[in-house]
Amino acid sequence: MKHPIRPSVRPGRALGRALGLAALLLALVAGPPAAAEGLSPYDVARLRSVSGAEVSPDGEHVAYVLSVPRTPVAEDSGAAWGELWVVGRDGEPRPYVTGEVEVRSVSWTPDGKAIAFLAKRGEDEHRGLWSIPVAGGEARRLVEHEADVAEYSFSPDGARVAFLADTPQAAEEKELEEKGFDAEVYEEDLEPVKVWLAPLSGDGPAKGTALELSGSAKELHWSPAGDRLALTLAPGPGIDDEYMFRRVRVVDVASGRVVAEIANPGKLGEIAWSPDGRHLATISAADLNDPHEGRLMVVPAAGGELRDLLPGFEGEVADVAWRDADTIVYVASKGVETMVGSVGRDGSGGRTLLGPGATIWDSISLPRTGAGTVLVAESASHPDEVFHWDGGSGAPRRLTDSNPWLAERDLAPQEVVTFRARDGLELQGILIRPLGAEAGRRYPLILTVHGGPESHHTNGWLTAYSLPGQVAAARGFAVFYPNYRGSTGRGVAFSKLSQGDPAGKEFDDLVDAVDHLIASGLVDRAKVGITGGSYGGYATAWGSTYYTERFAAGVMFVGISELVSKIGTSDIPQELYLVHARRWPWESWQLMLERSPLHYVEKARTPLLILGGTDDTRVDPSQSLSLYRYLEVLGKAPVRLVRYPGEPHGNRKSAARLDYHLRMLRWFEHYLQGPGGDPPPADLDYDFPEEWTEDDEDGEEEDDQEDDEEDELEVEG
Repeated sequence: MKHPIRPSVRPGRALGRALGLAALLLALVAGPPAAAEGLSPYDVARLRSVSGAEVSPDGEHVAYVLSVPRTPVAEDSGAAWGELWVVGRDGEPRPYVTGEVEVRSVSWTPDGKAIAFLAKRGEDEHRGLWSIPVAGGEARRLVEHEADVAEYSFSPDGARVAFLADTPQAAEEKELEEKGFDAEVYEEDLEPVKVWLAPLSGDGPAKGTALELSGSAKELHWSPAGDRLALTLAPGPGIDDEYMFRRVRVVDVASGRVVAEIANPGKLGEIAWSPDGRHLATISAADLNDPHEGRLMVVPAAGGELRDLLPGFEGEVADVAWRDADTIVYVASKGVETMVGSVGRDGSGGRTLLGPGATIWDSISLPRTGAGTVLVAESASHPDEVFHWDGGSGAPRRLTDSNPWLAERDLAPQEVVTFRARDGLELQGILIRPLGAEAGRRYPLILTVHGGPESHHTNGWLTAYSLPGQVAAARGFAVFYPNYRGSTGRGVAFSKLSQGDPAGKEFDDLVDAVDHLIASGLVDRAKVGITGGSYGGYATAWGSTYYTERFAAGVMFVGISELVSKIGTSDIPQELYLVHARRWPWESWQLMLERSPLHYVEKARTPLLILGGTDDTRVDPSQSLSLYRYLEVLGKAPVRLVRYPGEPHGNRKSAARLDYHLRMLRWFEHYLQGPGGDPPPADLDYDFPEEWTEDDEDGEEEDDQEDDEEDELEVEG
C-alpha cells in the first residue's frame, strides 16, 4: 500500500524537528518572495522537452519523443518517461504512445505509413522494436530478442531490419546467477554489441541472425540500394574504446563481410549515406587528440580518404543530413550561438541558411521526397521544441509548446558577455541577471562551470536540476556560465588550449570571468559561489581549495579531487590521456599532485557541499569521499557529503534530481545571502506541491530504466 507524502509531512529524521526549525527550513527552501514570480525548483522538476524529432518521408508529419519527468513523490520516482507524439505542419501535436512508457529512437518505416520506436511495454523484460500506424491503431512488436535492442535501421524496401543488441544470456548462465554465482570479472565480463538481421515479412515478431564481425557495434544505417550497411565498430565494448577508437565500416549484407574500412582519426559522431549510396558524411574529430567530434567530413562509401568540407571552421558541427546526392545540410555551434548551413559534397558552395541568433538549433531532419526542414531548437525562454522551416526568407515556425505554463512565469534577462582572460585571450559566457535587478546594486553570483571540458554553454535554455539558471535568478542571484579555454564551439585549436595544463589557465579563466563581472558593477566580490559537475566539479573543488579566497561557497557534483587516482579508477583512462592530460601520471607525478584540489585542502576555507551517485564509473565516488574526509578532519571549512544510491554519473531519478536542486539552492542561499557559519540542517523540508501528492494516490508506477549514457546528467556536455 502506498503512503503519499503530504506537503506538511517531512520524510526521515525531519519528522521529529521542532516547529521553529521547520519554519526556518521552509524559509530557506522557499527563498525570498520574488521567487513566486519566477521559476521554482518544482517547476524545473516538471519541465518537458522534445528530442529525436524525425520528419515523415513526405514531409507532412513529425514524430518525436516527449520527455515527461515522473512525479518525484512517486513510490519509485525513476527517470523521465519518453512518450511518442506526432505533430503535423498544422502545429497540432497528437499523442500516440503515452503514459508510463520509455519510447526512444523514433523513425519512419520506409513506406511512411508507420512510426517505429524502441520501448519496453507491459511486462517486457527487454527493450524491443515496435511500430504503430500513423493513421492510428495498436502498436505491434517487430523484433523478438532476449536482450535490449539498442539501435536499428530498415532496408529501403522495408522487408528487413538490421539492429544492434547483445547476445542473449545463456540459460545455464542465468540459472547459476540466480543461485548466487554472480561474481564479476571486471571489464572482461563486458560483451560486444552485435549486428543482427531479421526479416519483417511474417505476421509475428521476427528473430534476428547475428553477423560475425570483429568488435563492438554502434550506429548503423542501411544503404539506399539495400545491399550494404554503414556502421561503426570499436575494438571492445568498453566506454574508452567507444569514445576513442570507434571506426566506420561498410558491410556487404549478402556475405556479412566488411567491404570498406574508413580510417576516421579519432572521436566519431553521426554518419549518413548520400541518397545515391556513393558517399558517407560523418562528423569526426580532426585527429586522435581532438577533444570532440565536430568536423564535417565526406568519404567514398567504397573507402578512401576523409575530406574535411569546412577546413579551419571555428565552430563545431553537431548534426548532418543530405539534401540531395551533392548537398549536405548541417547544424553547427559558433561560440555561444548556432547556425544551419549547407555545403557541396566537394566542399564548394558553402552558405548559411539560418544564421546565429536567439534560437539555438540542436538537430535537423529532412524529408525524403517532400519539402521543408524540421529542427529541434531551444531558446532562453524554453527548452527543446519542434520547428518547421519552409526554406524561404521567413523564420522557422514553432510547432510544439510542451510547457505552456512557462508563459505564466517571469524570466530574468539573459545575455552574452565577452571578456578577456589575464593573458589577453577573448572568452565568452552567458549571464542571467537577477530577476528585477536594481541599477547600481551588487548581487551574489553563482558561477556555473560546464563539464567535459569538451563542452560549452549556448545562449539557450540554461535551467535544469543541476543548472541553477532562472530559479537562482528569481531568488536574487546573478548566474554566469563561462566557456573557458578548452571548451568546444570555437574550433579545434581553441578546444586544445587546456590540454596538458589541468587546472591551469583554464581555471584562471573562471576567476577572470568573476573579476569582469565585479568590475561591471553587478557582482559583490564577497558573495561569489561556484558549482559544476564532473570537470565542472573539478573546477568547483579547485575554486574551493586553491582559489578559496575567491569563493564564499561551492557545490561540487560528481567532481574530481585527485588526478592520479582519477585516472586509475575511471572507465575512460585512454580518453583522459589522449585529449586531456596528454601524459600519464608516472610521467608527471609532481604535476598531477600539484593540479589536484586535495593538495590544497589546508588552505580551504570555502564551505563546500559535495554530491554524487554511488554507481559512478566515470568519476569514482572515492573522489568525493577523499575530499570530504580531508576537509572534515582538518575542520577549517564547513563541508557536507550527500550520496545518491544507485545513481551513475549524474542523477536520473526525479526524486534525486529534485533533492539535488533544493540542496544546491539552500547551500548558496545560506552562505551567499544568509547567516553563513555552520551548514544548514542535513534534512530538507521538501514542501511538495499538493497536486503531486494527489497524483501519487492514483496508482503504482514501475521503474525499469536503464543506466544509459543519454539518461545521465549533462556533466560531460
